[in-house]
Amino acid sequence: MAMMMISLARPSGADSRAKRVEEVFAGMASDRTPGAAVLVLEDGRVAFERGIGVADLRTMRPIDERTNFRLASVTKQFTVAAVCLLVRGGGLRYDDPLTSVFPEFPAYGRDITIRHLLQHRSGLPDYENLMAPPDPSVPVEEAQITDAGVLALLERQTAGKFPPGTRWEYSNSGYVVLGLVVGKVSGLPFGRFLRDRIFAPLKMNGTVAYERGTNEVPMRAYGHSFESGKWRETDQSPTSATLGDGGVYSSLRDMARWDAALREHSLLNAAEWELAMTPAVAPAGPPVEPDGTPAAYGFGWFLNPWKGHARAWHYGETVGFRTAIERFVEDGVTVVVLCNRGDADAADLALKAAEPYLKKGAIPFR
Repeated sequence: MAMMMISLARPSGADSRAKRVEEVFAGMASDRTPGAAVLVLEDGRVAFERGIGVADLRTMRPIDERTNFRLASVTKQFTVAAVCLLVRGGGLRYDDPLTSVFPEFPAYGRDITIRHLLQHRSGLPDYENLMAPPDPSVPVEEAQITDAGVLALLERQTAGKFPPGTRWEYSNSGYVVLGLVVGKVSGLPFGRFLRDRIFAPLKMNGTVAYERGTNEVPMRAYGHSFESGKWRETDQSPTSATLGDGGVYSSLRDMARWDAALREHSLLNAAEWELAMTPAVAPAGPPVEPDGTPAAYGFGWFLNPWKGHARAWHYGETVGFRTAIERFVEDGVTVVVLCNRGDADAADLALKAAEPYLKKGAIPFR
């Protein structure tokens, strides 16, 4: 697989656009608090790159381009890529029913297709709402639900929330199931498939689908929350052990390689990418952003434009982490914001960082 070279060096000389991005993140400028890693790519080259704050409060290790953050739902695009590779290889079809992969799944899975799962149109209930309340006497890491546990919860249900295909409703359950589908069809654990078929070929050497007791996250950032006037490490929750919906850790360096692969079609070909970028249709109403704003959604990417600029984007939120990727393909601009603090609005920060680099027609930066 041919790989393009990626420059991770900061551009030299004064850059007024970079100064404007610096202003966006000025409130995080501290070497004693958790912070963020920020990357702006312009036509494949680094236009802005900064590490702000520390990866954890125990070692006070500064955040840099190699620091790996839990991506949360930004993980979903890697799950999509894995499914696309299996479809290319003939082991899976987008319109295969869930029960063709898991024959023991209840009857309501017969009408749920792989495409429905990819587009959040499956009707699967969110596993977070099916879990028993956490036992405060049990350490979080020991009480975490696994992918297999999610499947077991779904198999106890007798119906979905709505008939598949009729509505759009964001479902982490669907992406956990997709990770399990990849494992079942490929014969490899989902994390191993990601490593062998995506991360290693793209030289994303620090990126990992983290499984406690199985692997480690190099150069790991830990999540934090600001509580009672001070920062506290809040790195794990009962839902932090699932993989397909949010279990990947990555860095600016590796996300630049991922962006290059998408731009150059070195992993997914143009036809596969076009299919992933096709908005889902739901008769009962369109997809929505987290705040309820009408949006568009393909396979693992929101697709609604911003201020007249076409884009593909996603956000991630989990305890102690906020992440976002914004790809303005026609402008040649990609922004990645990875935060290890729960008070950040990574998606909003990414848009503010992108705006100075967008081509004419953008509303002026304020």
